[in-house]
Amino acid sequence: MSRVPTATAGAYAPPVPVRELTAVSADGARLHVEAHGPEGGRAVVLAHGWTCSTAFWAAQIRALTAAGHRVVAYDQRGHGRSPASPACTTDALADDLEAVLHATLAPGERAVVAGHSMGGMTVLAAGARPAVREHVAAVLLCSTGASGLVAAATVLPLPAGPVRTWLTRRVLGSRAPLGPVTPAALRVLKYGTMGPGSAPHMVEACARIVHACPRGVRHAWSKVLDLLDLEHGIRELTVPVEVVVGTADRLTPPVHARALAAALPECLGLSELPGIGHMTPMEVPDLVTAKIRTLADTYLPTAVPAEERA
Repeated sequence: MSRVPTATAGAYAPPVPVRELTAVSADGARLHVEAHGPEGGRAVVLAHGWTCSTAFWAAQIRALTAAGHRVVAYDQRGHGRSPASPACTTDALADDLEAVLHATLAPGERAVVAGHSMGGMTVLAAGARPAVREHVAAVLLCSTGASGLVAAATVLPLPAGPVRTWLTRRVLGSRAPLGPVTPAALRVLKYGTMGPGSAPHMVEACARIVHACPRGVRHAWSKVLDLLDLEHGIRELTVPVEVVVGTADRLTPPVHARALAAALPECLGLSELPGIGHMTPMEVPDLVTAKIRTLADTYLPTAVPAEERA
């Protein structure tokens, strides 16, 4: 569980949910789920990335609910308030997304799903699942990839090749505690995960979320990301998908987004954001929110009346 408090004020302070619930995955893993906004609003489901939590989406939750959307955000297993599980696999991530969709959406109700980093990989892993076919109308993939993550990462300023890959694997998979959020820690996090122009309050809010992730969870999921191969999942995700990446993303560089855009059956477009790093929803919150709203306006034309959700 987190010992590092998240932001307590401003755009990145986590909003208070209307309702909290627990979704139970196929293997019995329990997932903390938050529901925000009006019950009858058009639905948006948010899946965060590695070492993050529902707090990562604070700015989007606040803006989307203000516009009348119903927003569902959940903690990936082992992250935030979801207990750790020995099952750390992409199949487990897909099971978890299915469980959240079943727990929060009415039969036949559809939503826009936004996934960042490992959250985007979750959507790719679940593309062929029945719950996704039933409930997902459109997808926004932010700063994500399907395979070859460690080899392509540029967090270390070295030429591409086996040496950089080996060292990157050691850095990302380290069991060392991240420790307190110090000025030095902020500089490291900003260099590795955010664009050079990221404002200090953005960097600190992001650091508090990342440092709250238990080191055992961080290490366990790093091994999954190292071996990731979801190329088959790209072809299975047949709903409309928009892809977003920052040109300064060192963890999932634009090469991944370009490959996704080329292979997705129904890609609506690829946005490469100059100077933006890996944490796109926190670095450019208004842009990410606007893309989610556009997808909802296009593919969720009507709200679901409350009486139909009873």
